[in-house]
Amino acid sequence: MNPVSEWLVESESTIANPELFGHKFTRQASLEQAGFPIPRLACVPATVFDYAVGPEVRASMATPLEASDRAQALRRRVRELGVPPALRAKLDSCFDEIAGPDGLVAVRACVVPKVGNSESGEDSAADPFAGLSDSFLYVRRAELADRVAACWASAFNPEAVLYRAHRGMDPFATRVAVGVQRMVMGVRSFVAFTRNPLDGAAQCVIAAAYGIGEGVVQEKADVDHFFVDQASGQIQARVELKSRAVGWDPARPDQGPVAVAVEPGLAALPVLADAELHEITALAARVEQHFGAPQDIEGTITADGRIHLVQARPITAPAAAQPAAPMPSQAPAILWDNNNITESFPGVSCALTYSVGRELFEVGFTDLYRRMGVPARVIARNRPRLRQMVGYLDGHVYYAIDNWYQLHAMMRCFRPLWSTWEQALGLTAAEPVAVRPNAISKALDLAEIALRLTAHPRRVREFLDWWDSYHARLDVSELSPSEVVAAYRELWRQVSDRWGVTLVNGVFLFTANWAVNGLLRRWASTADRSVLNGMLSGGRLNRSAQALHSVVALASQAGESAALRQALLSDADPRRLWNELIGGSHGQEFASALSEHVRRYGDRGLQDLKLEAITPRAEPWTVLPAVRAYLRQGKTVRDSLAMGQKVRRQARRELRRHCPNPAERAVLAGLFSAMRTLLQVREDTRFCRSQLFGDLRALLLRQGEHLVAAGLLDEPRDVLDLTVEEVLGAFDGTVAGADLRGLAAVRAAERAGWIAAERTFPARLGTDPDEPLTLALAALGQQLPAAGGTDRSDVLVGLASSAGTVRGRAMVVLDPTVTADETRDRILVARETDPGWLFLMMSAKALVVERGTLLSHTAITGRLLGIPTVVAVPEATTRIRNGSLIEVDGAAGTVRILDTES
Repeated sequence: MNPVSEWLVESESTIANPELFGHKFTRQASLEQAGFPIPRLACVPATVFDYAVGPEVRASMATPLEASDRAQALRRRVRELGVPPALRAKLDSCFDEIAGPDGLVAVRACVVPKVGNSESGEDSAADPFAGLSDSFLYVRRAELADRVAACWASAFNPEAVLYRAHRGMDPFATRVAVGVQRMVMGVRSFVAFTRNPLDGAAQCVIAAAYGIGEGVVQEKADVDHFFVDQASGQIQARVELKSRAVGWDPARPDQGPVAVAVEPGLAALPVLADAELHEITALAARVEQHFGAPQDIEGTITADGRIHLVQARPITAPAAAQPAAPMPSQAPAILWDNNNITESFPGVSCALTYSVGRELFEVGFTDLYRRMGVPARVIARNRPRLRQMVGYLDGHVYYAIDNWYQLHAMMRCFRPLWSTWEQALGLTAAEPVAVRPNAISKALDLAEIALRLTAHPRRVREFLDWWDSYHARLDVSELSPSEVVAAYRELWRQVSDRWGVTLVNGVFLFTANWAVNGLLRRWASTADRSVLNGMLSGGRLNRSAQALHSVVALASQAGESAALRQALLSDADPRRLWNELIGGSHGQEFASALSEHVRRYGDRGLQDLKLEAITPRAEPWTVLPAVRAYLRQGKTVRDSLAMGQKVRRQARRELRRHCPNPAERAVLAGLFSAMRTLLQVREDTRFCRSQLFGDLRALLLRQGEHLVAAGLLDEPRDVLDLTVEEVLGAFDGTVAGADLRGLAAVRAAERAGWIAAERTFPARLGTDPDEPLTLALAALGQQLPAAGGTDRSDVLVGLASSAGTVRGRAMVVLDPTVTADETRDRILVARETDPGWLFLMMSAKALVVERGTLLSHTAITGRLLGIPTVVAVPEATTRIRNGSLIEVDGAAGTVRILDTES
């Protein structure tokens, strides 16, 4: 039947049936009838879509086509056909009625529910379907009919067809209503949630920008955020410096919404005044009361200050409504955390280390986000956050954790992984709110990750080949000052283009960890963490482990010669002994093996990411104490590998007992294998990172030699208390000031004071952004509790990381200059470790550290060596005295103090 009588419904009072008009427009009509400030609305019902478009869909279905090709063909055909002539005349008349001949309208599509199922469809509580249909703003009279046809065609947008297919629906069985609404020329716009979309709290959350609402919802404008407590009316504001908006430009009428500049005088002011915020909160509350459920509303404010409500939809779930990142509840203005980063930069670091580290975080994560599909303009907009991923707190390096949340939120596919990432960084104590996307979003996110994973092995190989070649070629010994600057800049240029591969690997590792834990809970719910830890043990040696086994192999080789053994076990000066050994005093074969070890592994040492650290590249004789210790202990490479394989065999037996279904075990085995591979890549690339810092150390110390020769510094190592730009800028003209000697002396004295104070900040702390950081930290220091806490239980609990139970005497290591001999057959207890501790770990019976996660270096190494390991044990170094008899249960994650005698 030709539905001429229903071609256009111009009265809000009759737009009432969602199966004809869709939830978007019936909700607006309901609000208008209730007295809410809704702009004039007319609607083309879905029956007209059935009449005009239905025959084309049926004809297409009779032709064999791929879904994507069918969708593209239907979109093109519907646009070509346009609207029936009778409807075109109706539209022109409607336009004049609601907007005037010279006015403008907004034209929006809405997918309507199936007949007999009015609870579904776009903007319904059950199926939001948001953002998949097209809308057009600032539409003129002559454009209206074509825009209606374009809305019909958007039923076959690729993302809409894919969405319906994922929902188990016929991807081409859809119906569309089109709304025509007077365009309100707003100068400010907002989106408001009647409940906090993170946790459902009674707090109205408002995002506001200059211009129209598209700038807010499509992230094309700079946005202020406001949080209004509905009980007290208290307002919290996060006001941005605003330069971008979206609006109407009369000089470009054919382009619809365009980017416009914010007036400089408004840039720093809040978009909304307090009175307007309270008015919007009250309006949102009335909408919620009208519909009987929490709402997400969109509105605009005209130049006269009037608020106009243009959309309202139910909040289906906290995560579905959330436009950005999860944030810890009641977070301080600046939240700092070093649970994870202290593994890389423990204790006090010099200024040069911090400036290099900050640069690597910025360029590395920029490359990560680029590789994960974040648009360049979005990355550019977040450049200030990238510059402040890490902070420098009285010499201690901390994550600026709020920035991490905001930056990672740029990766849409990261949404299922928030909780896994938080655990990996040790953020669970901050009471994070995990994002729980709906099933469709999660499937799409994981599909994107899986697609990107297919190219990952090749890109890892390319990265390692590039780095090995670059590192082998770099020789700084003869570089002039200008050549040092050029080499440093070129190295960072290449790092900027490639280092993201190492971080993409982390995304895949988080994904595998998330999947394994979820399936273990479902298929092997009675198994404890030791099964997961055990299945990750063993495997191929990563580069860090190869460095360790190279030392063990040197010890084994030395043990074959009585004279060489005696020389290494003597009390000879290490430097003199090294020169003798390299000179061939005990054979050229051993001399060559020593030289090859330092060439390949000379950048791996204790705290090797701190440029002030001394590594074997600079002082090669420092490897001899480790060789001596393993020679005395009789350690072999085979023993270490066998232990890891034994632990995995035990875990495999436990998995079979807890998960009897062979198909489910096969899936888990595949995921465990993937995790082991990804963990190996992680440790391999971390070894590359140690080499990178080794090369940067060599370049900057070489420049220090030139500064000494120029009379600007006293010692080459004085550059450690300058920043990179100060060291390089002295020659390329980018440094402000000439007294580098005085500046370095001031910073050196400050750093010495920090070290002497032996001050330990908490793992997580907050500071006021309106107070200088130094003063905030000084005030914080007066509030810190005494070390050791108040809990005097003899059992400490941490995170189980590698199974096994042992008893032994504790070796509490606060200064990692101890030797492998000193940790022999002791239980190593430390605040944190880094890859340079491997030589100490291999001698130990078990590992206990205050920091760390299941994926941290300590946990990985414990599993590799097959020794009991517990990480994240609060106050371990203060509660356990050196020499105490303790028992470590790596499966239960407990450390029992049996006596306190030293």
